[in-house]
Amino acid sequence: MQNSNSGAENAETACMSVRGPHRQRIAQPAKSPFHRHWSLSPGIVFLNHGSFGACPKPILELQHRLRCEMEAEPVQFLWRHYEEWLEPARRALARFVHARPGDLVFVTNATAGVNAVVRSLKLRRGDEILTTNLDYNACRNVLVETAHRAGARLVVAHIPFPLRTPDQIVEAVLRAVTPRTRLAMLDHVTSNSALVLPLQRLIRELEPRGVDTLVDGAHAPGMLPLNLPALRAAYYTANLHKWVCAPKGAAFLWVREDKQADLQPAVISHGNNRPRSGFTPFQDRFDWAGTQDPTPWFCVGEAIQWMGNLLPGGWAELRRRNHALAVQARQILCEQLEVEPPCPPSLLGSMATIPLPERFQSAPAAGKIDADQLRLYDQFGIEVPLSRFGAPERRWLRISAQIYNAPADYAYLAAAMLTL
Repeated sequence: MQNSNSGAENAETACMSVRGPHRQRIAQPAKSPFHRHWSLSPGIVFLNHGSFGACPKPILELQHRLRCEMEAEPVQFLWRHYEEWLEPARRALARFVHARPGDLVFVTNATAGVNAVVRSLKLRRGDEILTTNLDYNACRNVLVETAHRAGARLVVAHIPFPLRTPDQIVEAVLRAVTPRTRLAMLDHVTSNSALVLPLQRLIRELEPRGVDTLVDGAHAPGMLPLNLPALRAAYYTANLHKWVCAPKGAAFLWVREDKQADLQPAVISHGNNRPRSGFTPFQDRFDWAGTQDPTPWFCVGEAIQWMGNLLPGGWAELRRRNHALAVQARQILCEQLEVEPPCPPSLLGSMATIPLPERFQSAPAAGKIDADQLRLYDQFGIEVPLSRFGAPERRWLRISAQIYNAPADYAYLAAAMLTL
């Protein structure tokens, strides 16, 4: 094991050398002092942490060591000592989200958690499932397929965007509820529009109407403080590879105790008829989904601790710092591009979405990735997502603010946009 770090360093060097060609017309900004902790390419201004996250070097090194142990003794690692790695990670996660370990299981991503919940529902013909127009497409597809198979109906609440107050969100969702509504799937932080929904208000309004809530919290852990039992949703699933910065493949599903008995994982394996002493049936069903690489889950506790030690004020200071940077970045871009912010800063977390200027709005859609997004990457080395949504459809730009970013990154993006 003494030589395992050299493999991680070689992998890191290889990762840093993979980047697309680009020609810089204006000087790139100096990097944040925290940038050195990540393997991000030095030639790229990375403003898209929200899509896939980015894992810090120390956590990648831990994962590399764990993988070496797994490959040296696969049966020991994956069979005899599996729970010895899994349980400390689960307990660390439980403390982080103020939950009981028995109510938590790991999954590979939030979409897998949504699949487990929605496909376990015992829907009848005529039942309704509620979502919003700002949901995540992959999770919407789970609802569409499940409703189709059951003869149920998918109802979409139309949240306005731009908007002025959180009341507009609550009113839009409640208008779509009927006596047939069985489940509402709500994003904690919406993906393309980067809105932090007033989740606790929504859940409290839906409860007396007999509507269970499934929260797609893909972006929330690490971006927002979480107390899952106090939130009182029926189901909450979220990624840990985004703002917690665990390796990709780390996510969780929390389920209220009274909802656990009927829930099956997206992949059914041994746990349905092989109970383990000291574990709940819910954990038995989810903890083993067949042979896969479990090291992202095993790194979760270290990722929580490492990120929480970056600033003197711990996670609370990191969340405040990233939120303030997102607000400042949005102000820089809106002023330079002469566009209006589409929501109040109180509805932002560590991301912000702004409309593209009018001269960009008439460009036709083409290809898997927006043409101007490709130009920003190829010509300026900027990685930032552009998207189209809304009715009527508009073009938008979404920025992320992680500790390795700095205000100069967004001024550079604004300058690059003005040259397109």
